[in-house]
Amino acid sequence: MTQQGQDDLVEYGFRRVIITITAVLCALLEIVDTTIVNVALTNMRGSLGATLTDVAWVITAYAIANVIVIPMTSWLSQQFGRRNYFAVSIVIFTVSSFLCGNATNIWELVAFRFVQGLGGGALLVTAQTIITESYPVAKRGMAQAIYGMGVIVGPTLGPPLGGYLVDNFSWPYIFYINIPLGIIATLLTLSFVRSPKYGEKLKSNQVDWIGIVLLAAFIGSLQFVLEHGQQDDWFNDELIVTLSTVSVFGLVLFIWRQMTYKYPIVNLSVLKDGNLRIGTIMSFILGFGLYGSTLIIPIYTQSVLGWTALDAGLLLIPGSITTAFMMPIVGRMIQNGIPQTYMVAVGFFTFFIFTLMMHNVMTPDTGVEHLYWPLILRGVGLGLLFVPITTMSLSTLSGKGIGEGAAFTGMMRQLGGSFGIAIITTFITRFSQKHRVDLVSHLDGSKFEVQQRLHQLQAGFMSKGYTANEALKKAYQAIDFSVMKQSTVLSYMDIFMYLGILFLLCIPVILLVKPGKSKINPADAMH
Repeated sequence: MTQQGQDDLVEYGFRRVIITITAVLCALLEIVDTTIVNVALTNMRGSLGATLTDVAWVITAYAIANVIVIPMTSWLSQQFGRRNYFAVSIVIFTVSSFLCGNATNIWELVAFRFVQGLGGGALLVTAQTIITESYPVAKRGMAQAIYGMGVIVGPTLGPPLGGYLVDNFSWPYIFYINIPLGIIATLLTLSFVRSPKYGEKLKSNQVDWIGIVLLAAFIGSLQFVLEHGQQDDWFNDELIVTLSTVSVFGLVLFIWRQMTYKYPIVNLSVLKDGNLRIGTIMSFILGFGLYGSTLIIPIYTQSVLGWTALDAGLLLIPGSITTAFMMPIVGRMIQNGIPQTYMVAVGFFTFFIFTLMMHNVMTPDTGVEHLYWPLILRGVGLGLLFVPITTMSLSTLSGKGIGEGAAFTGMMRQLGGSFGIAIITTFITRFSQKHRVDLVSHLDGSKFEVQQRLHQLQAGFMSKGYTANEALKKAYQAIDFSVMKQSTVLSYMDIFMYLGILFLLCIPVILLVKPGKSKINPADAMH
């Protein structure tokens, strides 16, 4: 090889490294920002004078915008060029982060969060596409694994980082931290990222504006129903019923529009690929389990065990490090030709064991030592699921079909998370009520054990200066609190049991996936 050829190879390798760093940085920006807000909601309420329902829109607005834009990323990349669309998305995300930090009332913050979601929604899928197109086929599995490390660690970094910033500074700094990182990512994108050529851009009169409106109506209404259904008593609320109807009709009309319009924004024909169809279902279930379990654990540790938000976030870090450690190993396994179906099946079984362990260790007095190993096992399971599900889903696609398929897997993972959170919060409430009724029915006041416990509590409160009647009232309140706590723990145990059954049922479905007949490397995929 000539000196010029060697120099070109070094330059190409350097550019790939920079592109990978840029993609991981952007993925972290988006994912961390999704979870970092949760720990700051209480401070936002006090600072902006908002109600709990109002401040919930800070999360809902971002999620709605995020899910609307994900299916359109492939089409928008084609329209404006991959690099330009990616760079503009980073700029929108960064500028709106600054505006969020400077919001003077709750509705300003909600509006800026919606704009931030429009920028953030593109970052994950587009970043993964850029990595896929920047690496040769043989090295894409490892590239996806490196990228996956950042994506997996992101949700865990959010809560402890948010807790630290809120405790030591103030809530606007959870948005300000995005600004320098966004500027760096924008400059790197404009300097090193290249855009592929996938046909000609559409003229303005060919753009499917009706499809865009229908997609926004369907996804936006569905996301709102999922986010607010439980607190608004589901279909007993007129707004929930109305938006559910809008979502159903929006979906039907959107599918009809995309199947009949010459220039659709979402190419539904890509779903003719059998592996992609199964993969989108698995992505949905992965999102369901990932976001669902991530929701339960912090709530359980804070509301039942009395931990701080920072402690709850720190608990998840060892499991995330385990997943990050697994990623290069999984990437190497993919490169060596080990079938992704086997890895995904083992991953779901590992997740099943994790849920079984959590079901068995959860009590009102569980310690860190009881949760540590189940969460490590969860990290192993995520490592075996994250990249292999995607590479399996898109293994028989090529060209722009990769980006179009990735839009479906990304959207289904997000929707799976939304469904998971909505369904789990609903069932936690219902299971808790059921267990509370069952426990109270066993508290017969005529039983010696119940009377003895009441007298012990009453004596304890009387020793603190309460009168006999006041102490007895406090004793009943203490027993009631104990019942509530135990019923909540039992409801969490039920949730983990049903999640485990769901993961177990996925295994035979995964084994139905057939190897692609084409010679495209299975690692030619994205998340």
